[in-house]
Amino acid sequence: QTATSVCRRCLHRVTAVEYSVKIIDRAKKDPSEEIEILLRYGQHPNIISLKDVYDDGQCAYLVQDLLRGEELLDRVLTMPNFTERDAGVSHTNASVSGFFFSPGLQDQEKPDSHLKSHVVHRDLKPSNIRYSDDTGLPESIRICDFGSAKQLRAENGLLMTPCYTATFIAPEVLKKQGYDAACDIWSVGILLYTMIAGFSPFASSPDDTPEEILAQIGCGKFVITGGNWDVVSDAAKDIVIKMLHVDPHQRLTAPQVVLGALSATYSALRRCAPAPVLEPVLSSSLAHVHFIMVPSTR
Repeated sequence: QTATSVCRRCLHRVTAVEYSVKIIDRAKKDPSEEIEILLRYGQHPNIISLKDVYDDGQCAYLVQDLLRGEELLDRVLTMPNFTERDAGVSHTNASVSGFFFSPGLQDQEKPDSHLKSHVVHRDLKPSNIRYSDDTGLPESIRICDFGSAKQLRAENGLLMTPCYTATFIAPEVLKKQGYDAACDIWSVGILLYTMIAGFSPFASSPDDTPEEILAQIGCGKFVITGGNWDVVSDAAKDIVIKMLHVDPHQRLTAPQVVLGALSATYSALRRCAPAPVLEPVLSSSLAHVHFIMVPSTR
């Protein structure tokens, strides 16, 4: 639930299929931009799909897929053996869908149009990147909640309205300099850092206030040594560093992130040590010595 909308579970009366319905208060928010974005790009396999729209004049009802799985980050942080390889695969899938909106995507419906349309999500965070089911497979990752999303066209240039969640806000949004899809690169960079390190790069303790977090983000300084980072490849570190560059013009672009994630995942696969060949317990020299040294209790 947000200040402008609430999500409910609904049931199709004929097919008995369950969906989620996002109910948007028209007096508080115009739903047309979100609806247009979902209709245009919702066929992507990693984006929540819009099934139907109803409008009674007071509220708009967006019927969407029901995402039964948990948040990506919740699952990652509770997995006992989450590896760099897993992070790379999950992050690649999130990148393929999230960066589907980045600069370079042209309006596919009007290839001859002079208007080049790109989408900025503007609120990429753990609660908006979820699994569609309980399998936990990377292909079941979905990006949802496009309530803050905005289409960038040639005539409207940079965005100025600050839409954000404190921990995931990009410096240029914080400084109100005008921003574009590079802010989404930053947000997913924060998520990738957290997936690897187990904590956010710009929140040193649970007691940090939003003001303190925002001050750290403005400086753009974070630690990439110690802890889990000691066993992370240089390729993965390089992706994180370049995604979290304070200057949006020097930040990685969407295609660069996807290629970098695939490269890092491949490197992680090559670095995996082969499984050891284990002897049967009775023929193991260590087990044999142990067996001899243990006195009989009979």
